[in-house]
Amino acid sequence: MTPSSGQHFFRHYRDIIFLLSGIIAGSLAGWLLQEQVLVLKPIGDIFLNLLFTAVVPMVFFAISSAVAILDNTGVTARLVSATITVFIITVLLAAIIAVIGVRLFPVTQHLESIVTTVEKTEPLGEQLVKLVSVGEFYELLSRKNMLALIIFSLLTGIAARKAALSGESFRRLLHSGNEVMKQLLGLIMLLSPVGLGVYFACQVAVTGPQLFGDYAQSLATGHIISVFYYLIVFTAYALLSGGWSAVQRYWRNNLLPSATALGTCSSVATIPANLKSAKDMGLPAPVADMVIPLGASLHKEGSAIAAVIKVAVALALAGRAIEGIDTILLAMLIAVLVSIIEGGIPNGGYVGQLLIVSAYQLPATVLPAIMIIGTLLDPIATLLNATGDTVAGLMINRLVTGNPAKLERLNRN
Repeated sequence: MTPSSGQHFFRHYRDIIFLLSGIIAGSLAGWLLQEQVLVLKPIGDIFLNLLFTAVVPMVFFAISSAVAILDNTGVTARLVSATITVFIITVLLAAIIAVIGVRLFPVTQHLESIVTTVEKTEPLGEQLVKLVSVGEFYELLSRKNMLALIIFSLLTGIAARKAALSGESFRRLLHSGNEVMKQLLGLIMLLSPVGLGVYFACQVAVTGPQLFGDYAQSLATGHIISVFYYLIVFTAYALLSGGWSAVQRYWRNNLLPSATALGTCSSVATIPANLKSAKDMGLPAPVADMVIPLGASLHKEGSAIAAVIKVAVALALAGRAIEGIDTILLAMLIAVLVSIIEGGIPNGGYVGQLLIVSAYQLPATVLPAIMIIGTLLDPIATLLNATGDTVAGLMINRLVTGNPAKLERLNRN
């Protein structure tokens, strides 16, 4: 490699090299220093707080401006229907693969239970109200009400388009705000090597020992299924969306979102990285700005797989297994519901675990075990939740345009 080509290589992959260096250094620090490394956790918290404060206005501007633009292209209805279709089918497929996985590698060990405090849950009606709305405008500014913010953003975009000429200035404001937020998030992501490095160090120090304890078998099953889905199924999705060129674009630009998801365990925090990667993959901005923020709340294939694993663990503790059509169908239904619940309401993961207990009429004593399983599966589940949004966007774009060659044409619009 000549010096000039070496310099070109470094310039092109500089961000990835710095990010990997931070992650490797953080992982080694967590392994060698163990709990002593937790003194660095505030640095990671600052990085994550910057992401969370920026992501709320970014979601608003991205979705509302995308809706206004898409109305001009005449593909809004197709985009919405394609998004819903792809989200549901992929989550169902994830649940089916997870069921097959736990049938091939059954959970048989008895897990040690611990005492926990069971929180009081609200009635279903109140949960649904909080899922889609808030009582005051300022509550939309919290990432805990992300689905309500998404709905408000969609309605704002529709209203801006319906205002016709009178809304032209507002539509320009939405577009300008979207561009400014992209630049702001780009600045914040310059801190990702340090921020994610610290988060990896803390995760290795805190959760590492538990991975080899009583929960090893069920965690191994969950990780095997998840890695298979990540490598094989996502590749198949990319192949369907545009052939081997789409596969290459997807994996070439999927490292940053993957590392962000693993390091932060947050689909919302991964939105900026996903939007950048979607642009690099060639996904049209109107499609990416709609699909990725929406997917961060409602499209969670990793959560669906984790839900099936938790069902298997809960049933194993009760001396049962995932067998029989009714048990399997119920597990798949729970997986789909959890995919929506976990991103839509506060403490959604806990609500999903209560749903498992009540649906199968299991004793409350199984709750501690599945709560621990859910916590330890969270990084790999978030990896699938977040990186599944970009490949879903590629498939959705294929359904909307009907031809991968139309990518650039829609981008120009």
